[in-house]
Amino acid sequence: MSLIRALSKELQARSDDSLRALFSARPDLISPGVPDFAALAARASGRVSVQRALERLNRPEMQVLETLHLCTNTDTGHSASAPMLKKLINGSTLASIEKMLHSLQELALVHRADPPHGAVPSGAKQRYYLPVGSLKDVIGIYPAGLGRSYTELVRLQPAFAQRVVQLVAELHRSGAAVAPATTPMEAALSLQHWTATPESLRQILDTAPERTTALLARFGNWAMGAVPQAQRRASVLHEAADVGPVDWLLARGLLVPLDAAHVELPHSVGVSLRGGFVIEKFALAPPVPRLGSTSAALRRNAALGAIAETLRLVAELLYIVREQPLVTLRSGGVGVRELKRLADGLRLEMHDAGVLAELCALSGLIRLDVDSSAWVQPAQLEWLTLPRQEQWLWLVNAWLASERAPSLVGQPVNGQAAAQAVHRGTAGSTINALSAEAQRPDAPVVRKRILEILAELTKEAAASDGQAPVLDAAAVLERADWTQPRMARRFSSLIRGVLAEAEMLGLIGSGALSQIGAAIAAEQPDEALGILGEHLPAALNHVLLQADLTAVAPGYLAPELTEKLLTMADAEGQGPATIYRFSVSSVRRALDAGQDAQALLDFLGLHSATAIPQPLKYLIEDTAARHARLRVGSAVSFIQSDDETALLELLNTPGASALGLVRIAPTVLVSHAAPRDTAQVLRSLGLSPAVEESEAGGIRLRRTTALPGSARPVYSAPRTAPPEADVDAQLAVLRSERPSAGAAVGPSTAAPGSEEATQLGLETLQKAIRLKQRVVMNVVDSLGNSVRETVVPVAVNGGRVRVFDPEKDTERVLSIHRIIDVEAAEELLQ
Repeated sequence: MSLIRALSKELQARSDDSLRALFSARPDLISPGVPDFAALAARASGRVSVQRALERLNRPEMQVLETLHLCTNTDTGHSASAPMLKKLINGSTLASIEKMLHSLQELALVHRADPPHGAVPSGAKQRYYLPVGSLKDVIGIYPAGLGRSYTELVRLQPAFAQRVVQLVAELHRSGAAVAPATTPMEAALSLQHWTATPESLRQILDTAPERTTALLARFGNWAMGAVPQAQRRASVLHEAADVGPVDWLLARGLLVPLDAAHVELPHSVGVSLRGGFVIEKFALAPPVPRLGSTSAALRRNAALGAIAETLRLVAELLYIVREQPLVTLRSGGVGVRELKRLADGLRLEMHDAGVLAELCALSGLIRLDVDSSAWVQPAQLEWLTLPRQEQWLWLVNAWLASERAPSLVGQPVNGQAAAQAVHRGTAGSTINALSAEAQRPDAPVVRKRILEILAELTKEAAASDGQAPVLDAAAVLERADWTQPRMARRFSSLIRGVLAEAEMLGLIGSGALSQIGAAIAAEQPDEALGILGEHLPAALNHVLLQADLTAVAPGYLAPELTEKLLTMADAEGQGPATIYRFSVSSVRRALDAGQDAQALLDFLGLHSATAIPQPLKYLIEDTAARHARLRVGSAVSFIQSDDETALLELLNTPGASALGLVRIAPTVLVSHAAPRDTAQVLRSLGLSPAVEESEAGGIRLRRTTALPGSARPVYSAPRTAPPEADVDAQLAVLRSERPSAGAAVGPSTAAPGSEEATQLGLETLQKAIRLKQRVVMNVVDSLGNSVRETVVPVAVNGGRVRVFDPEKDTERVLSIHRIIDVEAAEELLQ
């Protein structure tokens, strides 16, 4: 029977509670809904759905499933039971295996099957199982880290097939207990029998070179390895006394060359090295890491300090971007020069400035203007007016929901991003800030899972004295590798960056999960806001003015105060006690922005805890007195002054010749340079002009994105279970298909084009490819006519199937969408 139809029959016999549990664990099965149990079984057997389900299994569940896969044959219906698996899993118990098989059955990853042919009945009734048909494709060619069998390697590796008969003959002549062979398949079986038990392999390795055991230990978790010149010819009859481990293993077929640089450890050799077990280490409990500890006070202070510092840096970044937007590269992202300017303005390293820019972008605090191709601050930004704890929650919500990974900035381009970089001619570069290469669709799921693991480890290691466990990337990755081994690679590439970002946001303090981090992990943002509102110091609204022309912030300042100070002074240093230094150029910057001396002094007097020092007052008044003697406007630009003598001197000054000055009135000169360029030349001559930007003579329409209401991000955790209403609706549809009492239970013939028909056709094709059987296809030709053909499928890939036509003795490629249905020819003959 088809595996899909067998699974459909089993699903139809389940209770509603069992189906609810299935839909909760695998929500993609009913998204969108299915019309009947046959379609449900087809979707549950699909490769993508099975892959998603395996990502949620922990290590012991995966080990049981992989062992079941190795012990069964879905083509012949050879099933396996818990006692059979127990013999191959070291350290397991029959009860634990039975429990996990039942759990896998509830997930529709395995289903009950008849006992294998020739099975000896036991006293206790055993339950036999088969995995879903697509499991082989999802798990890959190395289940449980074991290689392929000798027979499969002979079939798939032509170079090894040509060499294996001679290799066995040389072993036989050298005295090895291996049976001679005349065909590659016989030779493969001889090698398989020669290495079938741990005892026989131990005898073979007794004469091996000294480092051979250490070399084989590297294949403990994976069957393939890299070896230079892997296809070099090695003979057991012509070995030197100082032969190396690789040559020694190649000469005996214990390593099989795959190509010029890689070798594979065959299945029987791998199992024998593990003492005859498929799984050598089996544990039901996760590993317990050895963790350090820190005090609760230190954790809280570190988290609060990180939050306050992040809010301060975000406010400074917004000011810098508002003054001068971040220009993007033609290939996308912000280049090194722009990032260096941002880093210098924030007094940060370039990587940290890139991460902060990414955080602001994913939070919507800066946006890409499509007309200027620059990152700018929105005109009206709600974030600036919020209390500090709500500003923090805005950033955290956006970070949790974002599909970008800020910490990838500065890392080498690889994978799909590398292909895009090569296409743009930037191969070998690093990931730029705010570029497409920092996009990671799985980032929200990984962040959520990392926070959950942090909470789990913190709870497990909780101490009665209030000490908090310090969690590093290795401890989190070890737990993630146990709870979700299929996602270990995703975790390993993002985990350090996620932890660094979480520490920047105060979710981690002094290496330990903070109280607000635990609240966010538990999806309780209101509790986190309450904790933060209670402990986060209020923003200060005053500074300390000093006689050395500086203002010292005694703590974290309100964003409005920071913004005003940055217009009239230059920030120095880092941390809460920032120093703002006043100078002629910084005061002139404030005057150019429309302020006057009295307004600046009034502002400083209002926000200073001390009296305004006399040197600072003199600096502001003197700069303002010399400011605006000359006024620059756009004509392209004009220069106006009541001092006619000064204008005449300027007109005759060699340094002003580049401006192309023309006198159009006793008090007015005209320049062909832009106003700001003209003012820059005048300042280089020792003058202090005031720049007056006149309004443009025309109006330019610019594309903008209207924000519907508040732009404040609201995080919703990635859904792990479908809504209850959707489950009820799906159950109602499925139960409406339930046959009446006494009717035969089983799916009907699949309708052409349905999901069930597609999966059944693929299942039939893949089985025929593996068994080299003929199939009968109903194919639509180019004229739209239906034609039945008997062919032998060779391969299925990319929506196409390559077939061999025995009648015409030719190979063809057919599009799968042209195939109406497909059936095994042997089944039709029966």
